Amino acid sequence: MTGTRTIVVEREYAHPPEKIWRALTLPHLIEEWLMKNDFAATVGHRFDLSAAWGVVECQVREAEPHRTLSYSWHTKDLASVVTWTLTPTASGTRLRMEQSGFLPDQEPYYRGATVAWPRFLDSLGQSLAKMD
Repeated sequence: MTGTRTIVVEREYAHPPEKIWRALTLPHLIEEWLMKNDFAATVGHRFDLSAAWGVVECQVREAEPHRTLSYSWHTKDLASVVTWTLTPTASGTRLRMEQSGFLPDQEPYYRGATVAWPRFLDSLGQSLAKMD
């Protein structure tokens, strides 16, 4: 196998892009569905995501409110990029999460992310349901 691999998970939520953007960018809300963090939606901002298993070092690459958010995702020897795309629909918002940059010899990371991201997006849906 050559090149890198990408994971894509999509969900449609019955909430407007503005509400989903808040869940993706406000630290106390990110902590509810993803991990503890010191996030700021400012291009160039460096932040950490932390969990019991360790820390992910990140840097915001793109932040276009209510449309797209992208940040680097570095942990141990994995250097990847997570990109969120919000698309308004008739009933809410289509959210697309893409994590790219898995090298061929990083199968454990790829498999782990393939399992983890759908769970994170399920938790995001639960958080959205509780938000005002």
